[in-house]
Amino acid sequence: MFSAYAILPINYALRHESWASKWLLSYEGKSVRIRIPPLVDLKLVVLANGEFGHSNDDQEADATLSFLPGTLPGLIAHDESAYDAIHIAGNALFAEDLITISKNLKLNIEPELGKFIGDIPAHRIAETGESLFQWHISLFKNISDTFGEYWSEEQPMVVKPNDLRDFTQQTEGIRDDLEMLEIRINRLSQKCS
Repeated sequence: MFSAYAILPINYALRHESWASKWLLSYEGKSVRIRIPPLVDLKLVVLANGEFGHSNDDQEADATLSFLPGTLPGLIAHDESAYDAIHIAGNALFAEDLITISKNLKLNIEPELGKFIGDIPAHRIAETGESLFQWHISLFKNISDTFGEYWSEEQPMVVKPNDLRDFTQQTEGIRDDLEMLEIRINRLSQKCS
């Protein structure tokens, strides 16, 4: 049921962006699994018309795109840094093409809405919707940043990148020192024998 609602806006955008549908035609029959744990686990297949359909077979997907729920607003807003948070498994070329298409695919409901209520009201509704959407994205980002800072500074549940880098360097230094010590011990034991 959820997959049908998820596919509708994607296919709507593909119908209005013919370049994207044509691009997907070369992947007809390929499947992609979209995972947003623990919320979404959706498997789609590329259809003969360059759109997506639901796939419920038990076979492994050709490509899997996984990301955390906090990444979704950035992806919807086409924030370049959000795309870096997508984990790709399987057919990398297929996955990269899907990501490239999603970066450039725009869902524009204004023309369709204009058919029902007129162009000017449709434009104003679309503008208001975009402003509201951007406000939500900004709010979500601010809340995420606040929690991230709280968990790394006030209640350390998350390791700061600099601390992790320092720890890794120290661990590598200790490993190198142990290797040198092992070499010395082996040399001394050979001299004593």
